[in-house]
Amino acid sequence: MSIQHIDTLLVANRGEIACRVMRTAKAMGLRTVAVHSAIDHNALHVREADCSVDLGGAKPAESYLRIDALIAAAKASGAQAIHPGYGFLSENAGFARAIEAAGLIFLGPPASAIDAMGSKSAAKALMEAAGVPLVPGFHGEEQDAATFLEAAERIGYPVLLKATAGGGGKGMKVVEQASELAEALASAQREAQSSFGDSRMLIEKYVLKPRHVEIQVFADQHGNCLYLNERDCSIQRRHQKVVEEAPAPGLSPELRRAMGEAAVKAAQAIGYVGAGTVEFLLDERGEFFFMEMNTRLQVEHPVTEAITGLDLVAWQIRVARGEALPITQEQVPLIGHAIEVRLYAEDPDNDFLPSTGTLALYREPAAGEGRRVDSGVQQGDEVSPFYDPMLGKLIAWGADREEARLRLLAILAQTHVAGVRTNLSFLTRVLAHPAFANCELDTGFIPRHQAQLLPPVAELDANFWELASLAFALSEPATQRSDDAYSPWASNNGWRAGLPSEIDMHLACGDAQQVLRLRNSSAPDAVLQGDSLTVVRDGVRQSHLAIRSGDALYLQWQGEIHRVSKVDPIAAVEASHNQHGGFTAPMNGSIVRVLVEPGQSVEAGTTLVVLEAMKMEHSIRAAEAGVVKALFCAEGEMVKEGTVLVELE
Repeated sequence: MSIQHIDTLLVANRGEIACRVMRTAKAMGLRTVAVHSAIDHNALHVREADCSVDLGGAKPAESYLRIDALIAAAKASGAQAIHPGYGFLSENAGFARAIEAAGLIFLGPPASAIDAMGSKSAAKALMEAAGVPLVPGFHGEEQDAATFLEAAERIGYPVLLKATAGGGGKGMKVVEQASELAEALASAQREAQSSFGDSRMLIEKYVLKPRHVEIQVFADQHGNCLYLNERDCSIQRRHQKVVEEAPAPGLSPELRRAMGEAAVKAAQAIGYVGAGTVEFLLDERGEFFFMEMNTRLQVEHPVTEAITGLDLVAWQIRVARGEALPITQEQVPLIGHAIEVRLYAEDPDNDFLPSTGTLALYREPAAGEGRRVDSGVQQGDEVSPFYDPMLGKLIAWGADREEARLRLLAILAQTHVAGVRTNLSFLTRVLAHPAFANCELDTGFIPRHQAQLLPPVAELDANFWELASLAFALSEPATQRSDDAYSPWASNNGWRAGLPSEIDMHLACGDAQQVLRLRNSSAPDAVLQGDSLTVVRDGVRQSHLAIRSGDALYLQWQGEIHRVSKVDPIAAVEASHNQHGGFTAPMNGSIVRVLVEPGQSVEAGTTLVVLEAMKMEHSIRAAEAGVVKALFCAEGEMVKEGTVLVELE
């Protein structure tokens, strides 16, 4: 077949995956085109592209999910090909067909392959025919609650509801008992419709203590297909992968070959082309069960690239042009070990709710051997409630798993984010946990070790406030000389050197406030150089990240970065007006359902309002029995974090 010409590539996505695809495309000499929503007009992927097209709107349905607008953008910009990234339309057969009909090249599989595997139900039937073992479940067309209830009773609880067109944990719910199924089904269907435009569901037996092991496959247009080893993605929360690694610890060469060959057969059976992933559940006995096939590039593809030395996006571009795969199965490398974690804007101390706001501080670790960061943000960017809250991915490679683990811990320690809550400290605790170090992996890892992974929030003690006051004192312009750059008083290099004998400071951090009086005679030796506050007390030297930015100080304490500000003691008299019995929005988002009305009596645990943020639904429930006194929101309304939604008495 003839080689197709591609010199301009449009990336129909945003965030870190758009930036990552553009990086390879540019290295191959291609011109890159970004698309963006109205609120993403200054996003990093837009700034890094050679040109960009405004899709308008804010929500995905108004922008990144508009097939007609994306194809028009490709034609207007002169792009011959479209890369879908992951999420959004990456597994939408209609998108693939529309691209082909427009005379453009889709950097993904044929629409027929997406149809075959894009529906989890159809994929299960295909695998059953091919003799691949399946988890017991119901994958039929009937979608009423009674059918799912009957199937659940036959399978046995707990069961797992999954969106047939889904992925990434969207539209997925674990149901422990029959009384929970109807509500969980309705919520999962709404999430699936919002994220994928398809509300259809399937139901499966929820296998206890499984490992999630997936095979990366790649096929060209000449009938060649191979597998690029496997990844273990067992560390998950809410069915969303948190840590991924390659190869899977403890997997024998025989089992790797069996799973790899099964994955290749699945891909060949549907005429697959390009990058894809076949996901399996692996039980404690070494038996594996087909889960689904993702007909796209996976979030976790960097760990496969790390252990093979291959660039999968470059392979996607070459295969789309019509080139053959450059190696055979026997030539696929497997070198060392790689681990990846996903850095999210979310609050682990508040049930991992997404966190929105401005990235007041965002610093990535320095580059180096075996270190990689794939991110889609920079300092000053906004994290909006409309999209997935992932900021980026941190990847480490080592000669063995332990070297990769320790290297990734170092990368995490050198990553600094403030302005939004993140899971950075949580990721550190996962990687540092003895069970993770000992390869004790399964999908129940996080719930099982929750006490260690999610400890109580550390109190801001006297040491914290003293460090904050020292950092403020040493960073005040008045403490430095500006007339003589060579004077020892011209730099912030010591508390004792020339500061007033006594300083009063009124400081605030979150809801906490503190008044401190620093005395020169009793303060410890302290030096502020660059972003490091070094304090020597009783012969012990310790350093802390301390970054002054205007009136704010970002201080690292107990693994978290806290924003500290000075308070005017006169203007700081609080006018608290917390509404008694008020239920507030835990994050910025959109009201999708209001389930109560004024005067209605409710029991403890009753869902009052359903809020959608970052493509996930969050239920606001009554903490105790009461009567709805007033409603302050309506369906379809956008609300900000802290807005009172319902008053209950």
